[in-house]
Amino acid sequence: MAHITKATSVKDWFDQRIALTKLWNVLAAQYWVPKNISWLWAMGVVLTVLFTLLFVSGLLLLMYYKPDAKLAFDSVNYTIMQEVEYGWLWRHIHAVAASVIFLVIYIHMFTGIYYGSYKKGREMIWITGMVLFLVFSAEAFSGYMLPWGQMSYWAAMVITNLFGGIPVIGEALVEWIRGDFAVSDPTLTRFFMLHVCLLPIVIIMTIVVHFYTLRVPHVNNLEGEEIDFEVEAEKYLEGKTKESKIIPFWPAFLSKDFMYVSFFMIFFIYLVCFHFNFAMDPINFDPADPGKTPLHIYPEWYFLWQYEILRGFFFDIPLGFMTLKAADIGSAAMGFAGISLILMPLLDRSDVVAPAHKRPAFFIWFWIFLIDLIILTIYGKLPPTDFNAWVGFYASVGYLVLLLVVLPIITIKERKAAK
Repeated sequence: MAHITKATSVKDWFDQRIALTKLWNVLAAQYWVPKNISWLWAMGVVLTVLFTLLFVSGLLLLMYYKPDAKLAFDSVNYTIMQEVEYGWLWRHIHAVAASVIFLVIYIHMFTGIYYGSYKKGREMIWITGMVLFLVFSAEAFSGYMLPWGQMSYWAAMVITNLFGGIPVIGEALVEWIRGDFAVSDPTLTRFFMLHVCLLPIVIIMTIVVHFYTLRVPHVNNLEGEEIDFEVEAEKYLEGKTKESKIIPFWPAFLSKDFMYVSFFMIFFIYLVCFHFNFAMDPINFDPADPGKTPLHIYPEWYFLWQYEILRGFFFDIPLGFMTLKAADIGSAAMGFAGISLILMPLLDRSDVVAPAHKRPAFFIWFWIFLIDLIILTIYGKLPPTDFNAWVGFYASVGYLVLLLVVLPIITIKERKAAK
């Protein structure tokens, strides 16, 4: 049994029972961060703030939302937007945060790729981060369906149809996901449950695991330098703060993050008040109509690159004894693209941990890969005419080749050259 003495303060009373000081040291006061970092390392805290905004605004919207195919559209566009005091503000905050959070995720992700923050002990940091990206994607899609507008309905129709390409169980799986033969009220109810209950719990659990994986290898730095955190921590605790290469998470690092978050919130509030339309498709302000298909169906901007890979393979491929259908090829390619970046620690075969500008071949690969993703995103929103379709095809093939073929080849050569 723990030795309990008379407490000298409220803090001491709790400290003796649940070790508050020790917990604070582990989580913040003695969690060490390299000095050699930039504002890009603040994206994790920005993402935490955005998720908090999404969670709180979502709870407020939930009080008035009706998960019913006959009532959902009106509950969003009339009750929340026109009748509830400041309902429009909470909807704008939720919509803009849902869109901007993916912009920050992509910045965070490509910062990790550029600086090699997925290598040499940091593999679990990268993997849990990519799992978060996938869960956030599922959360965003399930939320996109809830307004029950035209684009919500038809996007759900397209995405659920993809599961029909799975051999043997495809058709039954589509019916099970929808709860009906077509997208309808049961489908809305299921996606509502995913969006407000199951997926937020998974996100919170994954965030906790993601932060835990940072504890042992710590975050990377601008030069990819391998730092002995125990030695540098001793220097800092001895008062040699200038000599030490690290600082504590609190107050030194987090105080700077608060500054970056403050600047970000100015930009965010500006979008919420003056440019919120970019996060809400005009077509989705028309009620869902199963009998009226929009001329051009497309998802939100952060899914466009994957959507273009889906439709990039627009022709069948005969193999003699069988024919690979375009829809099946596109579905498989999009499914792989969604999880592909989680394989970065395996596909990058080099032992060199350094920023891309110090790895010439990787530097070229990085920018070509990023440009390819931008092309896929741009063409994902354009109608699939002849020229657009071929651009989408070559960009889709380019994505797969760059990741699965070019990256391993150049990093193997880099590894050999470094020996």
